[in-house]
Amino acid sequence: MAFYSRNLPHWQPNGAPLFLTWRLAGSLPCGTVTLDCALPARESAGRKFVMADRLLDRAKTGPKWLRDKRVASCLADIIARGATELHQFQLHAYVIMPNHVHLLITPVASITIIMRGIKGVSARDANRVLGREGKAFWQDESYDHWVRSEQEFGRIRVYIEMNPVSAGLARKAEEWPWTSAGKIAW
Repeated sequence: MAFYSRNLPHWQPNGAPLFLTWRLAGSLPCGTVTLDCALPARESAGRKFVMADRLLDRAKTGPKWLRDKRVASCLADIIARGATELHQFQLHAYVIMPNHVHLLITPVASITIIMRGIKGVSARDANRVLGREGKAFWQDESYDHWVRSEQEFGRIRVYIEMNPVSAGLARKAEEWPWTSAGKIAW
């Protein structure tokens, strides 16, 4: 099992599914890697994640570059390529929201390589599309959660695919163009 810690602890058992979330740089009001400035210290890590995700879903502050069809399409293609061409992971579910991304995968390659590839290539391409080359696109650190059971896996998959509905961006998950809902055979 791999473990490392920066601002967040990262437990990544070999062969276990991972729930990953990352966001655009500056997408939360405080603009920091940790959520401590926006959320009460007494809250559990899981509760902090849910609260931060709700802030991101409202997208009242910060950039929303992933609303741009060209940027979201580019990112969806990069995710698909990592799974189908590079065989770095098995893709179970994804959603691209206006300012953040959720991904449920079983890694084959190291998560560092996977995330460096997805975030690095998409940042370069998105900045080029947006005419803002050389500027920070993604928040530096990503959130990851090791999925411990089939029940948890199912809940996370539904959470990811229903995120556009719960955020008020679509009436049905399948209506959101940047999701795996209805696209990945189970």
